[in-house]
Amino acid sequence: MGGGGLWTVVELLGGVALLLFIAIASIILFEVYNRRFNNAHVEGEAIFEDPNSLKKVPCPSIFDPAEKYMSLIIPAFNEEHRLPSALDETINYLQQRGEKDKSFTYEVVIVDDGSVDGTKKVAFDFVKKYKVENVRVLLLGRNYGKGEAIRKGMLHSRGELLLMLDADGATKVYDLEKLEAQIRTVAGKEINVDGGGDSSFGIHDVPVVAFGSRAHLEDKALATRKWYRNFLMKGFHLVVLLAAGPGIRDTQCGFKMFTRAAAQKLFRNVRLKRWCFDVELVYLCKWFRIPMVEISVTWSEIPGSKVNMLSIPNMLWELALMSVGYRTGMWRIAV
Repeated sequence: MGGGGLWTVVELLGGVALLLFIAIASIILFEVYNRRFNNAHVEGEAIFEDPNSLKKVPCPSIFDPAEKYMSLIIPAFNEEHRLPSALDETINYLQQRGEKDKSFTYEVVIVDDGSVDGTKKVAFDFVKKYKVENVRVLLLGRNYGKGEAIRKGMLHSRGELLLMLDADGATKVYDLEKLEAQIRTVAGKEINVDGGGDSSFGIHDVPVVAFGSRAHLEDKALATRKWYRNFLMKGFHLVVLLAAGPGIRDTQCGFKMFTRAAAQKLFRNVRLKRWCFDVELVYLCKWFRIPMVEISVTWSEIPGSKVNMLSIPNMLWELALMSVGYRTGMWRIAV
């Protein structure tokens, strides 16, 4: 092939690459534009059902005054097998702590994200056993994604502190005390500065977020995972760094605690409904200048994970939407 022919091939490949780039960019911009009002989350009135009395219990709002000290939000999608042991461990901890400290009040909010197995029955069995005052089930009707399930649970919780945790019990529930202690430390400093010693100004009034982290386990994970999984995860972490910036090493650990003030700001703005809502939370924390602390937690691999290699492209797609949405100003943040 002569030089002219080679140059023609290069030009052709360049033209195809340019068209492909334009097509992908157009699709991203179109999808970003379509999601510009996703944070509004227009919906009907959410209702909890009391399986004992069969009466409907209206959901509180995150913007109402807190009625409990702590809310634990558990998203569940087809978790009939893993949910019972996780709930047993969680509620046993909460009850024991409540017996030692009568001021410790709590609620567990299970959000059924459109499960098609026996998750709903398992969840309602726990409501029957522990009463709707302490355990509640929120039914989404269809599968929206983990991010949407947590957002919905957060917006209808009563706690001063709100903890999201996975239904598989991979993180030990008692580690919430580590996150709680750090939040109290950070919020306490803010109260002394901004509250002027006002006793009515509590930790729930100060926006703070504590991220449970598995970063301390990374070296062991690198040694046991397949090389291509490590390559993909490193690539994903790089994209997260570019999208949300530095600050949190492990954005994806499903164990995070929020003060009520932080939850009010963050979850009225979250747009991503699936895996990368965690990264969006980091971005929003930085935008609102909400203090973030990262704390190592006890974590173990539980069989039945719903994250697989096909999840990586979906995550990258969501990160691209988030980055373009906020940086172009099409995704406006409600304050």
